[in-house]
Amino acid sequence: MTRNGKRHPRSGRKFRFAAFLALSLLAVLLLNACSDNEQSVFNSGTSVDGQDMVSRVPWDYRIIEGSVGDLIGSDMTILPDNELMPNDENYATGDKVWALQYMDAEMTTDANQRSSVHLSSWSTIKTFKTEGDAKKDMANLKIPVTTEVDLVGVYKTQYKDKTRNFAVLELPSGNRIKQPIDDDRYKALEKEKKVSVKLEEIHDFADYDSAYAKFRGWAS
Repeated sequence: MTRNGKRHPRSGRKFRFAAFLALSLLAVLLLNACSDNEQSVFNSGTSVDGQDMVSRVPWDYRIIEGSVGDLIGSDMTILPDNELMPNDENYATGDKVWALQYMDAEMTTDANQRSSVHLSSWSTIKTFKTEGDAKKDMANLKIPVTTEVDLVGVYKTQYKDKTRNFAVLELPSGNRIKQPIDDDRYKALEKEKKVSVKLEEIHDFADYDSAYAKFRGWAS
């Protein structure tokens, strides 16, 4: 305050600065709370231009044999890649482990239904003391199924004296794939709307209800 009882301008600036700091701290706390949520590998959104659809889907799982390296607090490194993992099973350095790893894919589909795929590197998500336990867990994430899917259509292409046949299928995950077919299958599918196929469902380890279906062959 000044001598005449009026508030000094600097006091107002200090008050506004303190309020700004308080709001900034609240925003940081909210962001940290959001980042603590487990991230799913299955999500989608549109690109900046609003035309291409970009989706991140679970692509594959595998089991590799490794060993425990350094022990760092309650964590451990897994050799040979030195990935840092929680040591929930109280492993010791040198213990053999089997690691479940996953790979996801970023798929971009344009307005003409053409897709491009970018695969991630392998990342370890869980470790097991026995190979059998690891295979049991992976069996719940990679599931072979036989089912009917929509047949978008069949068509022929010709280049010089060579003709090729293709079938376009729409999988349960919503993406369309093109498969080469012979003349007999072309005639059999020419007027069909549904077709029986073999698929492999790759489930998201963080959100099991989300899955990506991969074509594995014709059922008949």
